[in-house]
Amino acid sequence: MLTDLEVSKLRWRCRRGFLENDLILTRLLERRGANFSEAEHVQLLSLIALDDNDLWEIIAGRTEVFPEGAADMVATLRETRVTH
Repeated sequence: MLTDLEVSKLRWRCRRGFLENDLILTRLLERRGANFSEAEHVQLLSLIALDDNDLWEIIAGRTEVFPEGAADMVATLRETRVTH
C-alpha cells in the first residue's frame, strides 16, 4: 500500500498530454487509490516513464514490447481501458 505522499507523486506523474493515456491512468488511480503493491508501483512507474505514444501503443494492445517485468500492470491498464 502506498503512502499519501507516494499517491500524490504518482497522480502528478500520471498526468499526460495524450488524452487517452490521461483518462486510463486517472481511472486506474481513482479505482485503486493507494492500493498498489510495491511491485505494481514499480511496474507503473516504468510504464509512465515512457513517451505518450509508446505508452498508448502498449495500452491499446498494438505492441507487446514494454519494460521487462511490467506485464501484470500492462494487463491491468488494458483492462482499465475496456471497462469504464
